Amino acid sequence: MSKLERFDKWLTTDDLAAIVIREPLTPVEGPDGVFFPATFAASEDKTFPGGYNIDPPTGDKNVCLVDSVGSQANRMEPLFAKPPYSELVPQVVIEAGEKKVNLLEASHRAGDAIVRCTPLQKKLQEAFSEVLRGNAVLLAKIAPTSLVFGVWDSRDTQAKLPRLIAATIRAFDVQRLTRSAQFIPTVDYIGLGLLEDTKDKKLKDAYSERGFIHVPASGSHGGVIARSGIRRDVTFSLAALRLLSAANDDEQTLKLRRYVLGLSLVSLTAPTQTYLRQGCNLVPDVDKPRTVELVHTSGKRDPLTLSHDEALTFAQLAAEAFKVGDSLTARFDPELAKKDIAGSGEAKQSRKSKGKATEAKSE
Repeated sequence: MSKLERFDKWLTTDDLAAIVIREPLTPVEGPDGVFFPATFAASEDKTFPGGYNIDPPTGDKNVCLVDSVGSQANRMEPLFAKPPYSELVPQVVIEAGEKKVNLLEASHRAGDAIVRCTPLQKKLQEAFSEVLRGNAVLLAKIAPTSLVFGVWDSRDTQAKLPRLIAATIRAFDVQRLTRSAQFIPTVDYIGLGLLEDTKDKKLKDAYSERGFIHVPASGSHGGVIARSGIRRDVTFSLAALRLLSAANDDEQTLKLRRYVLGLSLVSLTAPTQTYLRQGCNLVPDVDKPRTVELVHTSGKRDPLTLSHDEALTFAQLAAEAFKVGDSLTARFDPELAKKDIAGSGEAKQSRKSKGKATEAKSE
């Protein structure tokens, strides 16, 4: 068996469901260190007031979302813009004014507005249409990481591909803290007669906003302490990977799956970011081992050992066999954006066509 064929059983049989990683983490300050989870906006119906996502919101036995699935994906995907990983995927760069944006950084990946409003629009539309027909090869030639981390062409064809890799960081039994602060201006501008004293609220607010008077801040988010630890959970769905195909071409299907598997294994085994945000720098807990398991569809679990070098070697072989798509640069077109907003562009026509096809099928 060649190195390229090493994982073919994962790709061609229904014996294996997923690879699951559980990695205990700890703040750099230590297990009892204070760290800051992500904060979220309030829900429209106000059932969630905003702030930390802690379930249940009161009580000691709770779970706090530290970093979401989407956030983790956004931290992992840009790896493929750097050597040697950049050779594994096409580098698609969008010029938007004076800024250059790699597709690997786009919020909605291949379904994002920044790429939809470029000359690539028709090519991506064709790729998503092929996905709906059971052929993911064309999309893999343009935006292969969209197959790894998921994509939804919600503004056009409605083609949707699930995340193969889902990673989340959660903390358990957290104690919520608050903090207060007091801004003190460099000098007493009013006391020194440099600014006039006033009772006018609008003017006082302006003084405050521009840093000319004392500003108290009380009871704001002060981080949390995780009394029962922090854990990063990662699931790589092999069952979902096996849904990818090149229509009825079995040979090309295997090449496609190997290629996407290689990208996924590189993502799984690459060193993870420890700095998530201000006040949240989490590292592996050396006192609690990281576990990697190969989960069978029967429920059986086997320990899995795979180094990053092994994953990269396989990914390079798979990429060579699949033939990575061409790198290219496209310019954001404001006129296409205007048509897209007005509903008169290619995406509009695609939605109409899809709607007619669906209506005809239902009859």
